[in-house]
Amino acid sequence: MQTVTAVAHRGDPYRFRENTIDSLRSALQLGADAVEIDVRLTRDHVPVLLHDETLKRLWEQDRPLRSLSADQLRELTAGGVPTLEEALAAMDGARVMVDLPGRPDDRAVQKTMDVVRACGAQDRVYYCAGASTLLSVRAVDPSAELALTWASLAPPRRAVLDAVRPRWLNYRFGLVNRALAARVHRDGCLLSVWTPDTRRSMRRLLDLGVDSITTNRVDTLRTLRGTHRPPAEEA
Repeated sequence: MQTVTAVAHRGDPYRFRENTIDSLRSALQLGADAVEIDVRLTRDHVPVLLHDETLKRLWEQDRPLRSLSADQLRELTAGGVPTLEEALAAMDGARVMVDLPGRPDDRAVQKTMDVVRACGAQDRVYYCAGASTLLSVRAVDPSAELALTWASLAPPRRAVLDAVRPRWLNYRFGLVNRALAARVHRDGCLLSVWTPDTRRSMRRLLDLGVDSITTNRVDTLRTLRGTHRPPAEEA
């Protein structure tokens, strides 16, 4: 029976601040198969873990990340925002989904992938973003594993799939139904979804045969996954 990949969204954000070392380690302790992280660049082009463009929501500092050097960022957050290098070291051996939020330019993609390569983590890191960003990733590393985030019920054109060559199609969970799941698999891709947090939503997605679920409650997903039986096998 197929096992759904349990991906921890920004670590374990209901227990620890998202995208911090404590959050990442907690997710792995809870049994996550992979951890999703968000990577952006500081002013001096250091890849760090932050989803938002500014520090306001998480760190109560209304400062754009792009205006800060890595040293300034460390000072403002008391070292709370890890560099990508630090995060990969803390998750040694674990699978990592690197989400590239916003519209990073080619230099941001290159800098991020340079760190992954320098850390010897190419085999355990895969990248999640829209088509234009993933084309930049593909140009840097033709063998990279990619998850194409798709926000529409209309399927990606064959030309897009041929250019990006994603292993995964990544959808917001509310868009996914049986027909969409079947189409993704017919197209030769695996189906990844984000970010269901209720048991009801997780069960529905397990019944639909998705291949990966990114959630803020990875422990709940693992429990459900362990007891789930596909509808065809139910008595």
